[in-house]
Amino acid sequence: MHDTKPMTGTAISPNRPIHVGMPPLDMSGPPVSFFEFWPSWLFYAPIALQWCWLALRYRGAGLALLANPSFPDGGMAGESKLEIFDILDGKAKEATACWVPLTRTTAGETGAATDLETALCALRDNNIELPIVAKPDIGCRGVGVQPIRSVEDLTTYLTNFPAGASMVLQDMIEHEAEAGVFYIRLPGEPKGFIFSMTLKYFPHVIGDGVSTLKELICADMRAGVLQHIYLPRHTHRLDTVLPKGEPFRLAFAGSHSRGTIFRDGAAYITPQMEDAFDEVAKSIPEFYIGRFDIRFESMENLQQGEGFTLMEINGAGGEATHIWDRKTTLRQAYTTLFEQNRLLFEIGFRNRKRGFKPPSIWRLYDAFRREQNLFNRYPLTK
Repeated sequence: MHDTKPMTGTAISPNRPIHVGMPPLDMSGPPVSFFEFWPSWLFYAPIALQWCWLALRYRGAGLALLANPSFPDGGMAGESKLEIFDILDGKAKEATACWVPLTRTTAGETGAATDLETALCALRDNNIELPIVAKPDIGCRGVGVQPIRSVEDLTTYLTNFPAGASMVLQDMIEHEAEAGVFYIRLPGEPKGFIFSMTLKYFPHVIGDGVSTLKELICADMRAGVLQHIYLPRHTHRLDTVLPKGEPFRLAFAGSHSRGTIFRDGAAYITPQMEDAFDEVAKSIPEFYIGRFDIRFESMENLQQGEGFTLMEINGAGGEATHIWDRKTTLRQAYTTLFEQNRLLFEIGFRNRKRGFKPPSIWRLYDAFRREQNLFNRYPLTK
């Protein structure tokens, strides 16, 4: 078990450890990289140019949508988590946290009351107890993800969820340790490999018995830079004075854009870990590239290929998220993404030669628009 030093320099209560099971969190150096929170249109402009070149080189703009033929559009954008969960088999299904689907019927409190009964019955029938995680079926980057610890939390979530949209209610894995494991296997190759591993640290501030939560966030060397992310999320608690040594978690969703701290975990990848994820990936029909978002007991167990649970499986639209480690240079980030996308098109090219037909690139545009429209209607991410 590893405890980290608090970001504010205050001692952490031995009864409330944070980042359990993770390597020590290194907070030396800059709190964020200079490009870490650039606008998406600016950061991804070179990637868009590379895509145009790759489409010409491999003679197919839609080849990337063939990367995982069993996923909707390869899992590039707007894919349904429920559709992906439904095709899981073998080791992948066994390793995935238990879940149930739910579609909101009608808007408002009346519809929420009806859907609440449906949800509670489904959870009970599948032996899933509170707390759980609620998240949209279609969504990325942690949008709309919330912890549900009570019936009241679930009622509120349902009330604020758009009518007609679907969600996933999933068993909450209480391990603090979380990672994103990016896996690649070229069609025809007997074994895949871990292209990237990102360690995800949930940010905390530590109470001093005097300062309010808002003051702690503003004074913290990293959280202070990201006030625009944390303050709106905790509006109703900002005037609370935390007891001395009491940690307060600022983010629940393991997403960089939602304020979670990302670190490059490449140094911790082992052959046993690669074997374990290769087995998981091969049990998913026609899956070749994507990121497994996992919770795990300890780094020692994970390195043995044991003690991890899948929370989500991202397809071709997943990213090697270690690039958001604040010590990663812009050149290193683009080198990683360029290679990831080259392999994406190579996989699509091989799958086309195997007889799969690439879908129209306009399907990707339609899926992206549908996804973006839903984003603005989901409940606030916690």
